[in-house]
Amino acid sequence: MGVSRIFIHGTGAVSPAGWGVAALCEAVKQGVPLPCQDVQRPGWDELLAVRLVPAPAVRSAFLAHPRLRRAGAMAQHTVGAVLEALGDDVARVQSGELRLGIIVCMMAGGVTYSRRFYEEVMKAPETASPLIFPETVFNAPASHVGAYLGSKTINYTLVGDNGTVLQGLALGAGWLDSGRADACVVIGTEEVDWVVADALRLFQPRTIYSGGAGAVYLKKAVSDVELKAVTDSFVFTRQQDCVVAARLVRAQLPSGSAGELLCDCGSRFADWTGWPGQRLTLKPVLGEAFDASAAWQCVVAAHTLHAKEFSAANISVAGVNQQAIGARFARNDL
Repeated sequence: MGVSRIFIHGTGAVSPAGWGVAALCEAVKQGVPLPCQDVQRPGWDELLAVRLVPAPAVRSAFLAHPRLRRAGAMAQHTVGAVLEALGDDVARVQSGELRLGIIVCMMAGGVTYSRRFYEEVMKAPETASPLIFPETVFNAPASHVGAYLGSKTINYTLVGDNGTVLQGLALGAGWLDSGRADACVVIGTEEVDWVVADALRLFQPRTIYSGGAGAVYLKKAVSDVELKAVTDSFVFTRQQDCVVAARLVRAQLPSGSAGELLCDCGSRFADWTGWPGQRLTLKPVLGEAFDASAAWQCVVAAHTLHAKEFSAANISVAGVNQQAIGARFARNDL
């Protein structure tokens, strides 16, 4: 679907490369797989390899906010990415001057606190901590972002595989077109826990699970990077498998040129043979973080366009179990 003059005004990232967009983009540029860490699966001697978000070099002041003191890693990473994306507009949102729409996209959700809560319930239900329970719900990160910013505008949580982030971009563009918000931030976020790492191992045994968050800040005001289009979402069915769905996405995106970028997810289903420009594949470097991975693709694409490295970028996402979808960003030379 075409998008009506929607522009990217900022990006934010928290990833296994570190806190910030610069760390993410440098890791992707180097193309060297980031180090893995081991997590214990209860009852097993074998450890599970994952890629964790490192602690920030300096503890961020926002982590002292009352809403974030007991929040899970997912909420902390989400707020960190949002604040970087919004930049100076954080104060405008907090003052009520700017109506900010918030869209948080995820697949696994706050699984760490969910696991902890149910472990406590099974062991001793009478002492299971009610302080943990709020972090088990899917919309906890979006709630924390809204509370931290004091935002009273529309706030959604979308649950689905990697492609949900691009659906979030289309939804946010619709909110801006209809006047429901003055600006919109779209976030993809996931957190690492042995439960998800073990589940991923069953279906993709060679894939390293990772966590973090990525954020894209949208407005109708003109900037140097424009969201040109989001394709239709092609779901995986018996009649339309992953390969067919990915081909349909490619057919809806421009074929590209030597000065353009393809930022893809590294899926074996998406065939971009013959792409004439440069290609960046994030999964071998960062691992699989579901919605956070798709958000990182968008962040990297927008960053390279802002730096004038390319004139346009196609983003190709073949989700882990639901859909294939794509998007296109382009430079808007002011």
